[in-house]
Amino acid sequence: MAILTVVLLLVADQSSKIWIKTHLQLYESIEIFPWFKLYFTENPGMAFGIEIFDTYLLTIFRLVVVAFFGVFIFRLIGKNSFKSGYIVCWALILAGAMGNILDCAFYGVLFDSSYGQVSTFMPEGGGYSTYLSGKVVDMLSFPLIRTEWPSWIPVWGGQEFVFFRPIFNIADSSICVSVFLLLIFYRRSLSASFAKEKDREDNVG
Repeated sequence: MAILTVVLLLVADQSSKIWIKTHLQLYESIEIFPWFKLYFTENPGMAFGIEIFDTYLLTIFRLVVVAFFGVFIFRLIGKNSFKSGYIVCWALILAGAMGNILDCAFYGVLFDSSYGQVSTFMPEGGGYSTYLSGKVVDMLSFPLIRTEWPSWIPVWGGQEFVFFRPIFNIADSSICVSVFLLLIFYRRSLSASFAKEKDREDNVG
């Protein structure tokens, strides 16, 4: 179940990103509904476009995180004491992290620049960057509310207000939704699994 979950999520995530890269220019958009559009953007950062580390260092960090989650999920499955929904949530987090890692690790050499043009897969002149230094493709935009801040509000008064402003991808949403589900529905399982990990470390020590 966990492996199937990871594979399906990766296929959906990478398919959507490759379609966007090969059909839209950077910052081009397609309106699906007034409250939902595909808006092509790229970022070297973490979920929802947050930029914290250098792209190369962030990719290394993601690889370490993926390795941790892979081992963690393997141990959960081996214990046979947790619900399948709990394990699927962790598998979705793993798949989401892997989806964005693939962008950072390979997109820089597999695609040329999307700025002012539609990107080409495996261009003759080479990609826009190097291995481990690619950018994450984002495209899901949900501007549910568009209005202006009241004029009496300091600093932001009269400026445009958009909710929800962040642009993200399937991998990002997989991670965030799974974390939400774990905190709401599987708090006891979380406590139990981490308690068992601590006991295991104590026994090893």
